[in-house]
Amino acid sequence: MTVITLIGKPGCHLCEDARRVVDEVVASLDDPARVAIEERSILDDKALHDRYWDEIPVVLIDGEVHTFWRVDPDRLRAALA
Repeated sequence: MTVITLIGKPGCHLCEDARRVVDEVVASLDDPARVAIEERSILDDKALHDRYWDEIPVVLIDGEVHTFWRVDPDRLRAALA
């Protein structure tokens, strides 16, 4: 199981855009069930806030930073292949 973690905050339009891209890419995979998507808010976790507040949205794949600010669907698809 691959885990995508989306780090952002409520009301962040870039975070909403990132979630849309992540959802679309995962849905397009041959086996979308092998990918779990979780969301974390920097408002709920001081450590996340301190680390990522100026980079949200941040996308992690299995705990490793994949990208921040804007999610490129082709790059994400390739990373999940």
